[in-house]
Amino acid sequence: MSRVAVAKTYKLYVGGAFPRSESGRSYVVTGHDGSFLANAAQASRKDVRDAVVAARKAFGGWSTATAYNRGQILYRVAEMLEGRRAQFADEVAAAEGGSAKSALTLVDEAIDRWVYYAGWADKYAQVAGSSNPVAGPYFNFSLPEPTGVVGVLAPQDSSLLGLVSVVAPVIATGNTAVVVASEHRPLPAVSLTEVLATSDLPDGVIN
Repeated sequence: MSRVAVAKTYKLYVGGAFPRSESGRSYVVTGHDGSFLANAAQASRKDVRDAVVAARKAFGGWSTATAYNRGQILYRVAEMLEGRRAQFADEVAAAEGGSAKSALTLVDEAIDRWVYYAGWADKYAQVAGSSNPVAGPYFNFSLPEPTGVVGVLAPQDSSLLGLVSVVAPVIATGNTAVVVASEHRPLPAVSLTEVLATSDLPDGVIN
């Protein structure tokens, strides 16, 4: 006897929690072949405002964390993704098509990108900063500082690797982010938020 499939509706990710959309709206997410995958919550303007508020609240603590600590947290995210490679590969393949091998390669590249920016967290200040010559008995330094809350639009055609590529440098440098995931391929982003929610990343850094 065949069973009835349970259609899942994925929620938003705001301030470390998974609220429903304020409007109650959702839309159908289909795979690369047009097959039904799930339903995804459709954020309203109020949801975006709530995300900005959560990101602003988290900015103070995240921007003042040591660069070493931020790098360790990003590396922890990479470790957790490594443990769920197969799940992410299945989701990327369903969303983007291609072979299982190519999907796994994209997941591995996304993990490597987290590791790359984890390494840069305590080095970019040395590269972008400088010691400025001055005429006087004192020192003058230029140091990069976090900007604040950054709005991030993930690429539509790269559901996981593209998302990581635009989010990781934002948080590695001490900023917080409000992210709009790929509209047609949001499921890998949803799974990434589940990883972030159980990692050491403070609530509200990514929304």
